[in-house]
Amino acid sequence: MNLPQEFLNEIEGYGFGPLNGIGAALQTPPSVSVRFNAGKGLLTAPGADAVPWCGAGCYLDERPAFTFDPLLHQGGYYVQDASSMFITHVLRQITAGGAPVRYLDACAAPGGKTTAAIDSLPEGSVVVANEFVPSRAAILRENLVKWGYPLCCVTQGDTGRFAADGAVFDIIAADVPCSGEGMMRKDEEAVRQWSGALVQRCAERQREIVDNLWHALLPGGYFIYSTCTFNRVENEEMVEYMMRAYGAESVEIDGADGWGIAGGIDTGAHCCRFIPGQVRGEGLFMAVLRKPVTDGAGVGGNGKRARKKERVTASVCKAPKDVRGWLDYAFDGDVVMRGDSVFACPAIAWTDFPYRPEVEVGTVKGKDVIPSHTLAMSRLLNTGAFSRVEVDYATAISYLRCEAVSLDAGAPRGVVLLTYGGIPLGFAKNLGNRANNLYPKQWRILSQHGGDEVGDAVAKFAVRR
Repeated sequence: MNLPQEFLNEIEGYGFGPLNGIGAALQTPPSVSVRFNAGKGLLTAPGADAVPWCGAGCYLDERPAFTFDPLLHQGGYYVQDASSMFITHVLRQITAGGAPVRYLDACAAPGGKTTAAIDSLPEGSVVVANEFVPSRAAILRENLVKWGYPLCCVTQGDTGRFAADGAVFDIIAADVPCSGEGMMRKDEEAVRQWSGALVQRCAERQREIVDNLWHALLPGGYFIYSTCTFNRVENEEMVEYMMRAYGAESVEIDGADGWGIAGGIDTGAHCCRFIPGQVRGEGLFMAVLRKPVTDGAGVGGNGKRARKKERVTASVCKAPKDVRGWLDYAFDGDVVMRGDSVFACPAIAWTDFPYRPEVEVGTVKGKDVIPSHTLAMSRLLNTGAFSRVEVDYATAISYLRCEAVSLDAGAPRGVVLLTYGGIPLGFAKNLGNRANNLYPKQWRILSQHGGDEVGDAVAKFAVRR
């Protein structure tokens, strides 16, 4: 790989020890890591090669064909670079012992940091995940559906929309679009597209995003700023801009220096730099800033609290009565219809919050309600409400390709919940001689090659709690 000389001159010109030899480090193979979904009962197995700053993450010795692993499609794990998993450590520190929060992931696609945040925030927190590009927003939505957290909303649009809403979030994370220098050893496109002009364009866009989002953050709230690039312009200089323009307070993250994570370059702000060759992961910059407290409020305690959990008050048709039985017994909220679709709307802890999470439960077809795949993936699912049929690997892959599948002769007729490894895979309607596949066609596996060798390539590193 021929790295741009202008890039090397700039980065090595900082005279920052941890970046010495970055050119050679970017020629080495990248690591492979995954993070398990605790919400689906999966934890890293004892003896696995754990990611130091993320208890749910582990390194793999090789990169399997993840596409052909049913557990990925079941939301059992997320393929994520280890450096990016650091947000789990950050969030646990700044929310330790706290109440539920309102969290915005402003540049969220494809969903890695969002799913990591979900597993790190206090239970009951509401997560809003936004993406500007429509096609990327669709991928984000798919990944969050599979992760299964019900108190999550996906939005698509410019960050200016959040400034217009006013200060409503306790924590905002912005993994801003950047020049991508930290991804150069994984992505040759990052090498081809790099230029000094790109760095400047990215910095201008980053400042616009920061300006929009700062106004959406409550006093006392935290702003998590991150990039996957090395230069100071997009990193320390942006942090210093927030401190200078908005009086942002730099927050130190405990334990970072014990993992080989470098600090900032020529700055008094607390910064975390992940540098290939120094840590086992890709290039990442992260800094946490706090908005000055002006009204005595703090994270998880800002804004108006509801005396009782808010109910949906929109004028909607009543949903079929039996549908509520499909939901977990602990579900607290409303079940409503909009058109032919049925939604579960969990109650949340704030009356003044403009975003309302909901989970699609099913679609009315004639006299029947067909359960949705979103429900199959959700933590709201009451698995006891459906007949369950465990399938083998070959059948699971056929199902994920949206092919008609054949179930055992003893399988009950009608809509059944297919499971693989004891974890929901999706719904099918068993007709006896075959089963109609209810998996979303837009998510199907397109490739007809490979797969037999994958099996439990990742599941062997996990344990069920």
